[in-house]
Amino acid sequence: MSAADDLPEARFFRGRVRLPALPPFDRGQAYGDALFETLRAHRGELPWWDAHWARLAHGAQRLGLALPDPAQVRAEAVELLAGADAVLKLILSRGAGGRGYAPPARAEPVWTLSRHPLPPPPRAGGLRLRWCELRLAEQPALAGLKHCNRLEQVLARAEWDDPDIDEGLLRNAAGEAVCATAANVFVLHGRQWTTPPVDRCGVAGVCRQRLIELGAARVAAATADDLQRADAIFLCNAVRGILPVARLGERQWAPHPAVAGLRRRLGDAHPAFVPGDD
Repeated sequence: MSAADDLPEARFFRGRVRLPALPPFDRGQAYGDALFETLRAHRGELPWWDAHWARLAHGAQRLGLALPDPAQVRAEAVELLAGADAVLKLILSRGAGGRGYAPPARAEPVWTLSRHPLPPPPRAGGLRLRWCELRLAEQPALAGLKHCNRLEQVLARAEWDDPDIDEGLLRNAAGEAVCATAANVFVLHGRQWTTPPVDRCGVAGVCRQRLIELGAARVAAATADDLQRADAIFLCNAVRGILPVARLGERQWAPHPAVAGLRRRLGDAHPAFVPGDD
């Protein structure tokens, strides 16, 4: 098997025109001047397409990016998925531009679709977490957006190479919990679920928003001590759904019925997240 055989299938477009490859001088590649969405496909369909497109459109408006035709993007995505259970990644770049930070006045968006295999099942019994040393910088102009400047997450994930650790939690400069490297976090005290705000740093996850809309949680700041004293914790994202947490440092949690209840409710909203036997 060649190295090319391991690469995901990808398609590239400028506006409505399909391209053979990502064009040179693409600003997404050069500067991270781009947004992305990662969607869970179920039997070739995209149950949360509308929510992902709404977030992409919101981010594009904030960054001044032009959007491609949503009908074409969705049609190309469904064709690429070909009925599979898979992960679909959509990247929207401002387009090509010369050297320098100033965005071109008439940039034509470049967008990429790629299909990836599903992630492995989560650890039985719940995830094992650690605190990351890296602190997230606060930049309200970018907060909440799923932009392509992900070096903070790359550096945070590089902090450990321990198969006994599944994820790392990130804090802001004040020491408040924000998120995991690739997921949002929810914390239970008594009967109240909370999730940290993402108005100064972090990503406003699609799965996070769905759980808030279900009335499952309110937004509230959380310290590291709040997490240590929690009755239950879970992570969530739009690819893996709800991921119960079993351990954070020395603190351990048994499976909690409130987490199981939320997983059932989320399964009603997305067929890929119907709970199994784990």
